[in-house]
Amino acid sequence: MAQVITNSGHDDMIVRSFQPAKRIHIVVDIFQAEANETVSQHDAVLDYYGRRLATCSSDKTIKIFEIEGETHKLSETLRGRSLVRLMGPPPPVTFTPPSSPNPKHPNSFRLNQAHPKYGNILASSSYDGKVLIWREQNAQWQKVADFALHSASVNIVSWSPHESGCLLACASSDGRVSVLEFHEGTWEHKIFQAHGLGVNAVSWAPAAAPGSLVSSKPEAGGRRRFVTGGSDNLVKIWDWSPDQKTYTPMLSLSGHTDWVRDVAWAPTLLQKSYIASASQDKTVRIWTSSSSSSDPTAAEASWTCSTVLSFEAVVWRVSWSLSGNVLAVSGGDNKVSLWKENLRGDWDCVKTIEE
Repeated sequence: MAQVITNSGHDDMIVRSFQPAKRIHIVVDIFQAEANETVSQHDAVLDYYGRRLATCSSDKTIKIFEIEGETHKLSETLRGRSLVRLMGPPPPVTFTPPSSPNPKHPNSFRLNQAHPKYGNILASSSYDGKVLIWREQNAQWQKVADFALHSASVNIVSWSPHESGCLLACASSDGRVSVLEFHEGTWEHKIFQAHGLGVNAVSWAPAAAPGSLVSSKPEAGGRRRFVTGGSDNLVKIWDWSPDQKTYTPMLSLSGHTDWVRDVAWAPTLLQKSYIASASQDKTVRIWTSSSSSSDPTAAEASWTCSTVLSFEAVVWRVSWSLSGNVLAVSGGDNKVSLWKENLRGDWDCVKTIEE
């Protein structure tokens, strides 16, 4: 029986969170079935096993569908004053709404689910500046934590790779990033200034260092790094400092001429690392860093923009495949394009999906 959460605890609409993806045609079928003149579907992602789909829409609800073969059925409707983001690593393909009448403030709600190691846990963020943590226990969703750390909209929440721990990064329009950590039965947090005009996106790096798969002395997993994108047109890379007990900026990457809407760190563990950034300036930049097997962390200070992909419309989202070799890009023209690097190091569009 479907459960309805009638009091979300937020004072405004919620932004972002379920996980990885296949069976994209089922997602499209559900989007078309749920769409109508008054409700816009904002995002959809599959869970870790591809058996559950979460969608979020402008009517401030999240619907969870059970997927069996080629069929699906509605199993949960989470209702209240917000939209939610479920826990987990970033999905390889996501869907973006048409461009908003005000391009600087689109109704961009997103979803993302937990690694099963931590059970059925749900994080929600909202325009009210709150982040709520929910847990499913005995077939009932219960709020287990409530954070009011930000003074403006929390635009995205992103869960770290499970090897790094139970960590949730939250990016806000107040220019700050907070990182929540569940450790030994309690929640702790770090909060720091990241981008002067607001933070629009955050994406965790793989827990293992680049090149660790081919290194003779691989670094132990569990490293904590992430990338952010802001309204100051910058992309920044952050690393956990055990000495300072906080996250410190490693590098600031410039090149975009308008807001950075999304960032995605490729989940590859090979010698070459990739970060994709999507911008209001109608481009996607692909940043690369190569590491040597003898020192897999040395190259992290030498990220460069290797490719600039130009589009006809504002680019909202970028997302990597699970293997990190295919990049999905979605924008305000209602198109999703898939890109792959060839042997010459150039990026080719291998498929375009249109409405």
